Amino acid sequence: MEQLTGKVALVTGGGRGIGRAISLALARAGCDVSVNYRERRADADSAVEEIHKVGRRAAAIQGDVSRAPDVTQLVRATESQLGPIEICVNNAGKVLIQSIDQMTEESWNDMIASNLTSCFLVTQAVLPGMRARRWGRIINMSSVAAQAGSIVGVHYAASKAGMLGLTRSYARVLAKEGITVNAIAPALVATEMVLSNPVAKPDIIPVGRFGDIEEVADVALMLARNAFITGQTINVNGGYYMS
Repeated sequence: MEQLTGKVALVTGGGRGIGRAISLALARAGCDVSVNYRERRADADSAVEEIHKVGRRAAAIQGDVSRAPDVTQLVRATESQLGPIEICVNNAGKVLIQSIDQMTEESWNDMIASNLTSCFLVTQAVLPGMRARRWGRIINMSSVAAQAGSIVGVHYAASKAGMLGLTRSYARVLAKEGITVNAIAPALVATEMVLSNPVAKPDIIPVGRFGDIEEVADVALMLARNAFITGQTINVNGGYYMS
């Protein structure tokens, strides 16, 4: 397993929920972390404070990763404050509870932009540096909805399924360049997003409970440290979807 001390990691949506847990796990493993946020600056600042407590550098950097200009600025700011990005966690995304009768072209496009286009834009932005150094780790946060269908919205499931195709394609192209690309597909992890969702019930999970954010962060850390796993979807779902 590779040592991560001194590596620079970018975690989109890294100030809360799963993103925050991953930011802190990477910091404890020795990474300096760029904590991206879109609106909730206080959460990102709080995560940065926690990272400083474990002796690593960190920066809270604003940006809507579904917009190319924001992504360009995010990467530039990260490199200016922390250094070249070596680990990228595409975690930022959104959920919108809508039935098929409620969905519109606008809500479809918004979901695809927030969850899938953002992953593409950030990956494209960090890849030149990783390819030049011939080392990189890209971790995409998908969802069990990509595999089992969504209880919240068809557009959500489609956006998360697109991430799996994106992951495998990048992995195949970059395998010989020292860059691994993998996805994590959680199910009903106890985040603000899940706990506020009235249709999310722990009894639909075979293990009988919601997942913990640290259980997902453990997998992200493993993927960051492993050079032989690429193109994979790691299911962290309490048995909801078995493959």
